[in-house]
Amino acid sequence: MTSAQLDAYLRRLGIARPQRPTSEALRELHLRHLLTVPFENLSVHLGEEIALDEKRLLDKVTEARRGGFCYELNGAFGTLLTALGYEVELLAGRVYGDEGRLGIPFDHLALRVRTAEGDTWLADVGFGAHSHYPLAPGERGEQDDPGGSFRVVEAVPDPAGARGGDTPGTGDLDVLRDGKPQYRLETRPRALGDFAAGAWWHSTSPRSHFTRSLICSRVTEDGGRITLGGHRLKTTCADGTHASRELETDDEVLAVYRESFGIELDRVPTVRNPVAGD
Repeated sequence: MTSAQLDAYLRRLGIARPQRPTSEALRELHLRHLLTVPFENLSVHLGEEIALDEKRLLDKVTEARRGGFCYELNGAFGTLLTALGYEVELLAGRVYGDEGRLGIPFDHLALRVRTAEGDTWLADVGFGAHSHYPLAPGERGEQDDPGGSFRVVEAVPDPAGARGGDTPGTGDLDVLRDGKPQYRLETRPRALGDFAAGAWWHSTSPRSHFTRSLICSRVTEDGGRITLGGHRLKTTCADGTHASRELETDDEVLAVYRESFGIELDRVPTVRNPVAGD
């Protein structure tokens, strides 16, 4: 990562370069990322390649001023943190879906980050509605966050196979939000290229929810969230109240992408694999 790329990334986040790679600086970087770089899958529906290459990830965030999904957002964020002096490891996860079943291997990418003080954090700016700040992976109690109440627990196998017959490896962790499992993480470090198959599956498979729906979402300054799913705009306040409305024209949709997410598009994306009946 060049100095120019680093400065451009920090300008996108609206934050000055930290003097040291501390836990406090990490918390601010994490929140600023969620506020300014949206979780979105527009590339899937615009016919754009999902490339897990550090330069292309950085260019997408800084030059194109776009967002992405977990592989892109956490891949780029991990590169930024490394350039700032943090020790960063990529972790592979499997997301809990319907009936508690686990998704495909390399379903999700999260970051284990070590700071100058020797603290270790689980950072994740690529899971949509999730924690606003990094979580402590070694803490087994409740971790209160503006995004909910989180727990990180040691994963245990399910003898009945109700969760996809998954047998966790030594040290695997489950991340829970408000008591509900979100994803299971391996604890051994991975390389960015290891996630290529997962990114390909999620961007091409008719079974992937990313090919069946449009999403563009970010945290708002008041601690809530704004989400555009196709033509439906939803705003959620920090207290959990929400409102939604259907945008009537493509011009309205493009204006929301531009004004609420900083994304300039010349056409409205259309869903790649629409679900029958939608």
